[in-house]
Amino acid sequence: MYRTKTCGELRIANVGEEVTLAGWVQRIRKMGGMTFIDLRDRYGITQLVFNDERADLCEQANRLGREFVIQVTGRVEERSSKNAKMETGDVEILVERLSVLNSAITPPFTIEDNTDGGDDLRMKYRYLDLRRTAVRKNLELRHRMAFEVRRYLSDHGFLEVETPVLVNSTPEGARDFVVPSRMNPGQFYALPQSPQTLKQLLMVSGFDRYFQIVKCFRDEDLRADRQPEFTQIDCEMSFVEQEDILEMFEGMSRHLFKEIKGIDLPELPRMTWADAMKYYGSDKPDTRFGMLFVELMDVLKGYGFGVFDNAAYIGGICAKGAAHYSRKQIDQLTDFVKKPQIGAKGLVYARVESDGSVKSSVDKFYTQDVLQKMKSAFDAEPGDLILILSGDDAMKTRKQLCELRLEMGTQLGLRDKSKYSCLWVIDFPMYEWSDEEQRLMAMHHPFTSPKPEDIPLLDTDPASVRANAYDMVINGVEVGGGSIRIHDAQLQQKIFEILGFTPEQAQQKFGFLMNAFKYGAPPHGGLAYGLDRFVSLFAELDSIRDCIAFPKNNQGRDVMLGAPGVIDDIQLDELQIRVDLKEK
Repeated sequence: MYRTKTCGELRIANVGEEVTLAGWVQRIRKMGGMTFIDLRDRYGITQLVFNDERADLCEQANRLGREFVIQVTGRVEERSSKNAKMETGDVEILVERLSVLNSAITPPFTIEDNTDGGDDLRMKYRYLDLRRTAVRKNLELRHRMAFEVRRYLSDHGFLEVETPVLVNSTPEGARDFVVPSRMNPGQFYALPQSPQTLKQLLMVSGFDRYFQIVKCFRDEDLRADRQPEFTQIDCEMSFVEQEDILEMFEGMSRHLFKEIKGIDLPELPRMTWADAMKYYGSDKPDTRFGMLFVELMDVLKGYGFGVFDNAAYIGGICAKGAAHYSRKQIDQLTDFVKKPQIGAKGLVYARVESDGSVKSSVDKFYTQDVLQKMKSAFDAEPGDLILILSGDDAMKTRKQLCELRLEMGTQLGLRDKSKYSCLWVIDFPMYEWSDEEQRLMAMHHPFTSPKPEDIPLLDTDPASVRANAYDMVINGVEVGGGSIRIHDAQLQQKIFEILGFTPEQAQQKFGFLMNAFKYGAPPHGGLAYGLDRFVSLFAELDSIRDCIAFPKNNQGRDVMLGAPGVIDDIQLDELQIRVDLKEK
């Protein structure tokens, strides 16, 4: 056999044993007549010793290079100079036999936790990057989380059912990735954005508790927590109300936190979407720290400061203990909020001085009495810094203030990745207005049920209807979301009408689901967690890429495989793809 032990399991109790190890050469050190090699495999690192009593072995060891694949046999000895940073640091192997299984060229970057390789280089040679302990541990964590998800859901009566990857394209939501059908010229499959309609059909079929850890695909703009292909923990339940689902999957989250992180998760608070937007400017609020928004329309409007007097919204945050910020730092914050991606026109600030007085950047417009009212609105204290934004669009300005709040939270060290603050956001709007489409769009998807008490508003004021929808948010990241679904065919038809579908269009796109409902659809609902996001939070990462084995870059490209790429003309001809597309 190639090995009797791994490079991560030897301990002081193994001293005296003869063992065979196999792995990659991490580093080589020569000291006098001796050579030391760190041998690495998936399980850890063990130090090998070649002494001058075996000159032939020393000479062979000295010809090795980094990342050579070798096999050694030797005796476990206690190290005279122990390494407390290594799990195997109490022992070493006095090598008696060495075999080179494969040589290696010098890698383009060091295979170390603190590597000298940049993102693009590491993604090009991802198979080498995966040898690094830090990246490997992320994938081990992913495995453990997926295993615990399956265990929890199986213990609660869920069946794992696979759904198709080649499906039909549907309107609403993000853009589909499409796949041409050679057997059906001019027609296309779509890769699923989620198994939404299929899991609803499983509920109609009587599989009342379904789950799947499933690949999904969305052709959308990318960022740190998005990939064109991603993995969902997709779930659906029958004969449930919203409370049943929240209880079930709060339990799953509690199970993961306990088993993976050793954290006893308290009962999750619930916040309405309206409150999340009012106090945080985001439907995924980071509640690890305060700085809740305070609206100041009644306090600061009407005193001759045109920026505020003409605003549709004035709001601010209070950064505790930040009155020490210099003018340069304030200017940098102003530049931050004026960046194109945020879009504020400026920033007003006020410091609460040690004597309780307020010094602001707009002192000439406001008396100290007015500034004291503002201070009281924030419950501000000496040493606090108040930051204020205004604008002619309340929702847009709240979102700008959200970005400022997060930036201040980061600067003040309030966004500790090792601390977790979880909550449910509930009562989302059923619809949102699309300037591009000039119509109401489903905020979640067209199968989301309205709250029963809001159903009459569908005929009179559909924009004010609330959905039976919910998101789980952890540290300002939406890790999962779902809704109670519509199970009544007539209500579903009304929702399609509000979304602008004619009966013929609805039948063409979703006739299979509408027809299924006619055969008796149970009340049902569900949700989906983003496994990649969940793992990245537990691994305390800034991006989901390092918890995915082979991720795409920010342009949606796999630089290792060279995908996407062109295909042969013969393939295009077989697919009957038009010549003008071929030329492009």
